[in-house]
This record gives sequence, C-alpha cells and structure tokens, in this order.
Amino acid sequence: MRAVVYDAYGATPVVREVAPPVCPADGVVVRVGATGVCRSDWHAFVGHDPVPLPMTPGHELAGTVAEVGAEVRAGAGGWAVGDRVTVPFVVACGRCEYCRAGEQQVCPHQQQPGFTYPGSWAELVAVPHAAANLVRLPDDVDVVAAAALGCRFATAFRALHTHAPVGPGDVLAVHGCGGVGLSAVLIGAALGATVVAIDPSAPRRERALELGATRVLDVGRHEGLDAHVSLDAVGSPQVAAASVRSLRRRGTHVQLGLLLGAEAATPLPMDLVLAHELTVVGSHGMPAHEYAALFDLLRSADLDPGLLVDRVLTLDEASDALVALGRAPETGGIAVIRP
Repeated sequence: MRAVVYDAYGATPVVREVAPPVCPADGVVVRVGATGVCRSDWHAFVGHDPVPLPMTPGHELAGTVAEVGAEVRAGAGGWAVGDRVTVPFVVACGRCEYCRAGEQQVCPHQQQPGFTYPGSWAELVAVPHAAANLVRLPDDVDVVAAAALGCRFATAFRALHTHAPVGPGDVLAVHGCGGVGLSAVLIGAALGATVVAIDPSAPRRERALELGATRVLDVGRHEGLDAHVSLDAVGSPQVAAASVRSLRRRGTHVQLGLLLGAEAATPLPMDLVLAHELTVVGSHGMPAHEYAALFDLLRSADLDPGLLVDRVLTLDEASDALVALGRAPETGGIAVIRP
C-alpha cells in the first residue's frame, strides 16, 4: 500500500510502498477515506514529541472497515467489513480501570496512530481493541467532515460539553484559532455563547468571524474579557497565562494546546486561581462512547465540521502540508487528505 513516511526528525517525508498493516485479533483494519493534517503531527515530525522511526503520521481518520480480526464480534453491536467508522486519536486498551469507568481518553496503556504505530496518512491503518475504539459513522456525516472531527473538534467538544459547558449569556474566550481553536469557536457559537477569538493571524481571525465569533482580537493579555470559560488552544506559557487572566471570578481555564518539553512547566497566575476560585482543567480527546452526544449536537444545531476544511489534498501533496505547519499560516482553515 502507499503511505507517507519520514525516516528522521525533520527529514522530508516521502510517499512510498509499505507493507499493509496486520489486522489485530481484537481489532480491524480501516481503509482510510480521509485523514486530517494536524499540528500534533508536526510536533512529532520535528522531534518535539519523539516517536519511533520510521513513522507514518496521521491520527484523525474516517473510512470503512476493510478487515476484521478473529476475535471481533459481528452482527448487532459488532463490526463487519464495509462499516463506516471513525476513531478517537487515543486508542484505548479497553481493559484497565480507566477504560472500565468510561474514561478511555486517559488510558495509561493507550496507543496513538501516527505516534506509537503507523498512522492514517496511508491507504490502510490498523485499529486495535475495536470494542473500545470504533465509532459508527452516521450516514449524514461525510468522510471529510468526519476526519475534521479528529482530535481537534472532539477535544474542543469535550472541553465545552463535559469540562466547562457554555450556553447563552456566557462569554467564551478562545486563545488561538488553529484547528482546535476554530472548532471551539464553531461549537461555542452553536451552544449560544458569546465567543471572543484571539489570534495574531488575520486570516484566522477572519475565519473565526465566519464560524460564529462575535469579536476577534490580536494577541495580548486581554484581562478585561471577563470570560466564563477561556481556552488555550495554542499551547504556550504566555497564552496559558493570558487565558487565566481573561477569566471572570469562578471562571474555568481549559488547556487544549500541547505544552511540550520545557514549556510543560508553565507558570500560571496562581494568585488569581486562588483569590478568584478559578478552575483549571485539561481536555485530551474524547472516548468513543461520547461521540453520540457530539453527533446529536451536529444534528440539533445543524453544525458541519466540514466548514473547518479549506483544502483537500492527495497523499502526494501531504508532505508539503506537514512541513508547512512549521510556518505562519496562510489560510484560516484546516487541511484533509484523501488517500
């Protein structure tokens, strides 16, 4: 099969023929219909988030089941060749105490395509532990929109659905309008919140307005926002601190952007956290069983995650897109690959 592969950190990825994945006994092989281009892929590609090499990136995927493992149950509630599916980027073990409690997104034995094993920038990708990780794709969600759900939309949805729910009358501050930030803008507006989007990129600010932001701002501390909920969708010490400072008393800061290496020891203004009784929480993907609530929101709010997509690429165009993630954005949307 054809796949994008890089053999060294920062080395130009190439499309080449590789062996197809072996179907896990308790899992499936998915024929990839579409897969997202995410900045997390770039962090692994340049070595910020080290991965085993060689590696095929890609962790936001949708497609059809191409092969079913011997231990996978068929019939009602099971899986068969031809089923349309998507997958959380955290591929959980399904057996540990966290998985049994329904918290697969923090499974200590998790795998991640594109990070711990070859990912979805390929014609085929393996998904172990099908019972814990496969999500049946509704007929009214096309494959490109499903790939846009990826880690970004699902992470933003869980932030605003589970960790810090927002609704009419609430102010939501979104710091950073990449894929996860724009997803939060779209979801926050659909839930009725007043959304303030903050980003140094003019194209991204413009896209945030198109997706429902009431107001957009350039970078800065923005202490006067008086937000009920504020998200760091960038992943930097400065942005995380600015997010906390933008909150009203008893507000909630949600960390969505990755903080890696030395930046992981981010100093937050804990004086405000204490004096204003703020809540600080992280959001790391979403377990498969919570996708039903996400699909309900898509239907009830007539919400289309495909609105986030402004480029649909071939596998041969994917390498340039991965390298480009290290530069200032030229557009306000996200890219999806159709292998």
